[in-house]
Amino acid sequence: MEKTDLQKPLNWRVVSWLLAGMGLLAVIGANVHLVSVATGSQPECVDHLKAEGRDGTYRAAAPSC
Repeated sequence: MEKTDLQKPLNWRVVSWLLAGMGLLAVIGANVHLVSVATGSQPECVDHLKAEGRDGTYRAAAPSC
């Protein structure tokens, strides 16, 4: 079977750079999403135990309000 103009060999250097770029964009996008979720979901002041925890419950280590 002869190669025609429609059947060009695959340039693996270009393919590898494209895959690396897509992977890098995926990692950057995931980090941007995590930062936006972390900064957008800051809870307001909530009621918490002022005394030491009891019965295995936890309390805020250093309340912000």
